[in-house]
Formats: sequence, structure tokens, C-alpha cells
Amino acid sequence: MLKNWFIYTACLILFNSCSFNKLFLVPTKLDEGTKRLTFKNKNDSTVIHFVGDNHHPVFLKNGNDTIQYDYTLESFMFKSSSGNHLNGWLLKPKNAKAKTTILHFHGNAGNLLRQYKTISPLIKYGYQIFLFDYSGFGFSGGKATRNNVLKDAHSALTNAKNHPDIKNTQIIIYGHSLGGHLSAVVASERQNEIDALVIEGAFSSHRDIAAKTAGFLGRLLVSEKYCAFKSIRNYHKPLLVIHSTQDETIPFSMGEKIFKNANTPKSFYQIEKCHICGPRFYADSIAAKLQSLLPPH
Repeated sequence: MLKNWFIYTACLILFNSCSFNKLFLVPTKLDEGTKRLTFKNKNDSTVIHFVGDNHHPVFLKNGNDTIQYDYTLESFMFKSSSGNHLNGWLLKPKNAKAKTTILHFHGNAGNLLRQYKTISPLIKYGYQIFLFDYSGFGFSGGKATRNNVLKDAHSALTNAKNHPDIKNTQIIIYGHSLGGHLSAVVASERQNEIDALVIEGAFSSHRDIAAKTAGFLGRLLVSEKYCAFKSIRNYHKPLLVIHSTQDETIPFSMGEKIFKNANTPKSFYQIEKCHICGPRFYADSIAAKLQSLLPPH
């Protein structure tokens, strides 16, 4: 009887552990053959046509008129050390040659078609933005796992460093939410290849955020494959931590926890509004803070 109870308990813990770990990544996958998508807004709709092997998106208002942006978009595929081919975008301002590239690590859900909106407001301040989908997201191949995501992030930095339009620019890693947690790990390991780091709305560790959801059981069941709170102690270049006091997804205290464990030079920007909405509502002040992080170029 006792033996059966032990086996049952062990299986239950194992099942719950797998379930908890899967919650960290909630991708929206796009089939390789997808050629058209429609997003309905309140008053109109946006139709997206995908062109060519690199899935270049063309945005049409109500399916008719091409939407004009103040930046160009290059879509491409690159191979990750995870073995998967990833979809990346390079957004470049039309009216200025960028001196700084933001390498964006997006959050845990959706794909580029939604996630690019969280960072693109910074383009009008002269920044170009390299962003990509992790394995299993959008048109990127493979499965979304925490091991793959870390490999993908490292590969994105390598690819960015070799891109002809990026290699002579300064590079800021800017991570949102899960991407913010991830960015601390990548930046600490490769700080000699970047100029600054921005972490917005990030959780301090996988176990910390699991505990928010399920208390002690969540902390017990979740494995800590890598940890922003620990990694940030090894990072010594300029750092900006951004977190909203109204963030209902990641507690404000977790942003404070990462910041307190970080080395100087560092600064903390306390904002309001929703989770990872900084560039949407505070683009002007964030752009100024980014500039202050960088050495003369």
C-alpha cells in the first residue's frame, strides 16, 4: 500500500512538473505554407501576405491598401545552434542610418506578428531593431523548449554580429518578460560582444514566478535551467531595468530583485501601465535612457 502511494505521488509530481515547465513557453506556430492572415481590429482589419521563402510580410489595410511605416522590414531565416531554422526581422528607420541596433528578445507567447509591436516604437528615435522568433514560434522550426530558447538567443546575437547592416553598430540587448529573463543570461555570458542591456518586465527566476502561481509546490516542481537573478551578478556593462508598478503578469518586486543583485553601472526606471508596455507609452524617455547607456560612438 505504501509502495503504491509512493509511486502514485512520484508520478503526480513528475506530471505536474512537466505541466509547470510547459507554461513558460506558449508559442503560436505558423504552418510553412501560410500565405495570408487577417487580424481584425476595432474599426478595420489588417491582412498580411507572406512572400517568398523568407516569409516576408506585406501589411494591407482591409486587404487593399499597403500600410506605410516609417521603417523598412527585412525578413530572413537563419540557423540556430539548436539545429532549427529561425525567422528573423530587421527593422530599419527610413530617414536615418542607424548607429545602434537593438537585439530584441520577445516574451513567451505568440510570435513576431504580435511581438514586434512591443519594441517598434523605438525606431522613430533612430534605432534599428533585430528581432526573431524562438524555435516553435511563428515560422521558426523545431520545438519551443527552454534549452532551445537559450540556444536561439545566443545564435541570434551571433547572427546579428555578422549581419552587414549591424556589425559596425553598437548593440543593445533589450529583453521583454521571458526575453528579459533570458537576456540577463545571454548578456552575462557574452558581454564583450554588446554595449548595454535592458531588461523590462522580467521574472527573477523560473522558480520565483512558478511560486507566484502555485506557491511552494510551484517552486518545488519547476526546474531552474538558468536564472536571471544569478546571471546578472556576472554582468558588468551598462544596465537599465524597467518595470511597471501596475504589472499584473510579473510582480514589480521581481524587477527590483534583479536590479539589486546587479553590478554598477545600472539604473532602474519605474513606470506605470501594462506588462511590457514601456516603449508603447514611454518611448521618448526610454530612448533617451538608452542613449545615456552607450559610450561615445
